[in-house]
Amino acid sequence: MHILIGFVMTTTQRDWIKGAFRNATVLRSRDLASLGLSRMAITQAERDGMIRRVGRGLYVSQDAELTEKNTCVLVAKAVPNAVFCLLTACRLHDITRQNPREVWFAIGPSAWRPRIDFVGTRVIRLSGKAFSEGVETIEAEGVKLRVYCVAKTVADLFKYRNKYGLDVAIEALRDALAQRKCSVADIMHYARICRVARVIEPYITTLLSS
Repeated sequence: MHILIGFVMTTTQRDWIKGAFRNATVLRSRDLASLGLSRMAITQAERDGMIRRVGRGLYVSQDAELTEKNTCVLVAKAVPNAVFCLLTACRLHDITRQNPREVWFAIGPSAWRPRIDFVGTRVIRLSGKAFSEGVETIEAEGVKLRVYCVAKTVADLFKYRNKYGLDVAIEALRDALAQRKCSVADIMHYARICRVARVIEPYITTLLSS
């Protein structure tokens, strides 16, 4: 066992750490500190193999059962106000065949741009209703993830179609309607907010008539 000079974790501190990770796989250092754990205790827990540092101020339990959403969980803990969008939202909603290597999320126009070193990210800035509307909350690994709803995601894909091709946006539109994850009215509502209603409308007409 590695022990910091002059410091030994108590049984109570070990129990606090075990209990903290019962309901969530990822915790911030401030979450652990709120339990009364000092920086030395957190460092010792890491050295003892109880927890593992995965990013700046982020820790997972060595016994944690991680899911395919773990990268989003890590980002959500690091950037609580982030809203997952575009290709990452597609993955979370299980539409399209996209499996992005990077995590896409949106932040507000004046929000601090986070520095993330544990996973590749793509950050977009949105403002007004384009940022605030259509946000849903899902849960993974005991952590709440903010993600744009399916209809808003489709509209965003058309808005940013030049980033990765129109075919991805069309695929998302087709899957969303075929799987009945949203309605045409929902899509057009967010299309107007994103100012792409005239772009989307012909593709909806084609899909409905086929």
